[in-house]
Amino acid sequence: MHVDWIAVDWGTSNLRAWAIRDGTAVAEAASGKGMGVLAPDAFEAALLEVIEPWLGMGPMRVVASGMVGARQGWREAPYATVPCAPTETGAVRPDAADPRLDVTILPGLAQDKPADVMRGEETQIAGYLAGDPGFDGIVCLPGTHTKWVHVSAGEVVSFRTFMTGELFALLSTGSVLRHSVGGGWDDTAFAEAVDDAMGRPEAIAARLFALRAETLLSDLGTGTATARLSGLLIGAELAAARAYWLGQRVVLVGETRQVSHYARALASLGAASETADATQATLAGLAAAHARMQEPS
Repeated sequence: MHVDWIAVDWGTSNLRAWAIRDGTAVAEAASGKGMGVLAPDAFEAALLEVIEPWLGMGPMRVVASGMVGARQGWREAPYATVPCAPTETGAVRPDAADPRLDVTILPGLAQDKPADVMRGEETQIAGYLAGDPGFDGIVCLPGTHTKWVHVSAGEVVSFRTFMTGELFALLSTGSVLRHSVGGGWDDTAFAEAVDDAMGRPEAIAARLFALRAETLLSDLGTGTATARLSGLLIGAELAAARAYWLGQRVVLVGETRQVSHYARALASLGAASETADATQATLAGLAAAHARMQEPS
């Protein structure tokens, strides 16, 4: 297979790679060997397992973003400090024993006050801006650690991270609420919980335990409990992030199900939002970084 270069999205849990020819992804491969399960000296072998069928005899340019550039990754790519373009400078090139590999790792972004960091999301932001370079507003990236990002004049101005997705996972699997949540969903319960948390975010700890109490006393269904749990957590997040979305143009970039929850929550508060495909944004961001590398210095 003739390949021009290889795009890589390397997170904590997974590694995804795309073979690019003439600006189009012609093949895709993935593995579960994310940063979280690899020692620094194991990254090259993990990458080769995925992309070796695409390699030729000479060096192949590989552009990677995400946790591969973390302190525990293949090689640390120091954070660029905002305000700055989402992917512009600070890329690093890890040592590779295989002469067929020419790897570049993109940096993440950091904010001093309040302290915050991101790795991987900046590439999606760059990809979105590649299609809408004049965008001025908020890019929200729902996920395990949801990012609210203020973008203006092609730069990330500021951002805040909320551990909402991780809190949902911990509460639904490792707390007393694991006995209450489960399959199913209830749109009305979700919207009511968002409104409840927005109105009284200080009461969220009590409202969370009420889910367990209603399960015991009123036979609350698992679908309703799950929707309420999600709504309470997202509602508390929206209350804290109000300055980011109120009166702003908001674009949601992420996995379809998570994006739909945020879009529904914002709509219930009278705020419109747009959506963008996360994979397409990632690929566009990696392509933009690759294009800059081809420019004469």
